[in-house]
Amino acid sequence: MSVDSGSASLAARLGIKPGMVVQELGWDEDADEDLRDAIVEAIGSDMVDEDTDEVADVVLLWWREDDGDLFDALTDTLTSLADDGVVWLLVPKSGRPGHVEPGDVTEVAPTAGLQQTSSISAAKDWSGIRLVTPKAARSRR
Repeated sequence: MSVDSGSASLAARLGIKPGMVVQELGWDEDADEDLRDAIVEAIGSDMVDEDTDEVADVVLLWWREDDGDLFDALTDTLTSLADDGVVWLLVPKSGRPGHVEPGDVTEVAPTAGLQQTSSISAAKDWSGIRLVTPKAARSRR
């Protein structure tokens, strides 16, 4: 399948490059397939899941309001995340089913050991929130 240049540039906007290990968590039927395809094409292999032993450069976490405890989910992303890795928290946009209030992420991320750095429109129905481990915490890992 060929991914259009708009989708390919989106993978680049997420900082995803060939050869990276991308772990995908929280996939469900509502996940954006064009975005997923663009990422797979960009890295040149399939994404790995929660059962991987590989260290992930990027973790994609699809998250909806009724998916459970966001703190636990964010903490779980750290298990396989590289010290300089990035978590992309993908949440439904405002007005879409499962929308997560931005304040919820702002409140929970630091408690889970992550810092929000930016947000983007990741797909038609999804916003992407970029989270990283603060530099001070990286030196203690």
